[in-house]
Amino acid sequence: MSLPSKVKIVEVSPRDGLQNEKEFIDTSIKIELVNRLSQAGFPNIEAVSFVSPKWVPQMADGAEVMAGITRYPDIIYSALTPNLRGLEAAVAAGVDEVVIFGAASEAFSQRNINCSIAESIARFEPVAEAAKAAGLRLRGSISCALGCPYQGETPIESVVDVARRYMALGCDEIDVADTIGVGTAVRVKQVMQAVSQVVDPTRISGHFHDTYGQALANILAAMETGISIFHTSVAGLGGCPYAKGATGNIATEDVLYMLRGLDIDTGIDLDAVVDIGQWISGHIGHKSSSRAGNALAARKVA
Repeated sequence: MSLPSKVKIVEVSPRDGLQNEKEFIDTSIKIELVNRLSQAGFPNIEAVSFVSPKWVPQMADGAEVMAGITRYPDIIYSALTPNLRGLEAAVAAGVDEVVIFGAASEAFSQRNINCSIAESIARFEPVAEAAKAAGLRLRGSISCALGCPYQGETPIESVVDVARRYMALGCDEIDVADTIGVGTAVRVKQVMQAVSQVVDPTRISGHFHDTYGQALANILAAMETGISIFHTSVAGLGGCPYAKGATGNIATEDVLYMLRGLDIDTGIDLDAVVDIGQWISGHIGHKSSSRAGNALAARKVA
């Protein structure tokens, strides 16, 4: 199959990228990060999450972040909402899209939330109903879609089953997420083709972590199956606590560099994103893990 001419990038660094940082990042830095990403041309930014601050203290200021950002009318600002309380906070904060999440791995679901996959997704029914009643977009994320730290490879039929359940909840978009970054190109094609049998491929997104350095190849493989929405994180921010040695999400700069080389349009300013990656890395105190970002930044200095 030919590659898409245009790809939608969902930038997840403000939420997925920052949530595991040990030191609390000042709210003003989070607001500036979202604003800079908005100016760079991202069509969808995962800005905050409304989860218990006891579990994710870094995300405790979600309402303040949403109140402080400069909103662009053509940008979707998303929030992770695991329950009705989170959904109510998201509505009050004026988000455009809410995100629910469940694992395709039975072992992961049992180990982490002590219930089956079916039970975990059933819990989202009132959240989905309330989101739709509020006129919000609803996105469902399938974690551990390509592998699980407890059971190994995730059965493809389990991923398809979760996708089917999300569709029944009314999800507008469904993320196939390689949470621990173990996926390879052939398996990605198999999973995406299977999910495409129950979900329109224009509503499927790929969310790849780069633990084993396979994320760019996996994005290319997914595009070959007709997928044209991908999640990335500037500077490669973010990690997975369940994957030893995980380097986090695929870096936005690396993906944009690859897509530019393929002549695929994103509407995003790569130079601006390189600057954002270097800026936020300086604020959180560790070097950007984006190889393209660091190389392009070095060329600017030279």
